[in-house]
Amino acid sequence: MSFKTLDELHNACRNLPAGSDTAAAAVARRQDTLTKPQGSLGRLETIAAWLARWQGRDMPKLDRVKVIVFAGNHGVTAQGVSAYPSEVTVQMVANFAGGGAAINQLARAAGAELDVIPLDLDHPTGDFTQGAAMDEAAFLAAVSAGYDAVDADIDLLCLGEMGIGNTTPAAAISAALFGGGAEKWTGRGTGVDDAGLKRKVVAIEAGLQRHAAVLADPLKAAAALGGRELAAIFGATLAARHRNVPVLLDGFVCTAAAAPLAKLHAAGLAHTIAAHVSAEAGHRGLLQALGLTPLLDLGMRLGEGSGACLAVNLVRSALACHAGMASFAEAGVSEK
Repeated sequence: MSFKTLDELHNACRNLPAGSDTAAAAVARRQDTLTKPQGSLGRLETIAAWLARWQGRDMPKLDRVKVIVFAGNHGVTAQGVSAYPSEVTVQMVANFAGGGAAINQLARAAGAELDVIPLDLDHPTGDFTQGAAMDEAAFLAAVSAGYDAVDADIDLLCLGEMGIGNTTPAAAISAALFGGGAEKWTGRGTGVDDAGLKRKVVAIEAGLQRHAAVLADPLKAAAALGGRELAAIFGATLAARHRNVPVLLDGFVCTAAAAPLAKLHAAGLAHTIAAHVSAEAGHRGLLQALGLTPLLDLGMRLGEGSGACLAVNLVRSALACHAGMASFAEAGVSEK
């Protein structure tokens, strides 16, 4: 898929499949026959139904789980918004390739494939305090790259990112979509000091003011304030919806990247679950604004898809209970 215009992308975001009520209902019926009090497995039961709805299967499966990490660089780092230099993005992509990052270990433990997709790292996006981060063509190219990365035969997709400075565009997009000003959404990211935090707030406020004329359109806001890896996550989230693939969202950056879809369609993120709430300042508020309840709260703030990948183990447990438990009749256990 190559989106040629923003109008074409808008249409793709507004025409979304609803998922299978039939498959979700079949899971709910089976859950009520299993050897447990009804509802006693809590969210493990609803996770099984969610898998069924978006896979379109009465009995979900997790034969192929994939983690996709998109990497990008950001011109706004010129404003001193990160504790690390931009070259760390390239270095970390090499670390992923060598198997040395946290996400490599978590993907292996979760039985998941890992793809890392760098997006024109030698050419950072524009500094959004001075102009648009991406023009329409660059934004659509990044969205299309994310869309094309999602195969239709994936059973569960975990999305993640790597990009020095990218909590700044994530906070800017959150402020553009949900209001409240820069301070509400801005955290310390990679660990900036108080002066660095102030620079982030100033940069985000400058970006919001400079691009105020386009912020009512979620896609134009994402282009003006975002980054290639955020645009690719948006494209992957959209592709997953079109291809009946349920999605685990990672932390603040990943959630902010997907958030425009919720603004373009009331149920735009219904096929996603927030894997965790990160320690980054704006994430909890963003999840609340989107109506997403996280599975985990472990104080993580790494990115890389790490929280999403960790949650795969919960999803596997939900499916194992759903598929493997005996019914009352099968086990010879008396019902109430």
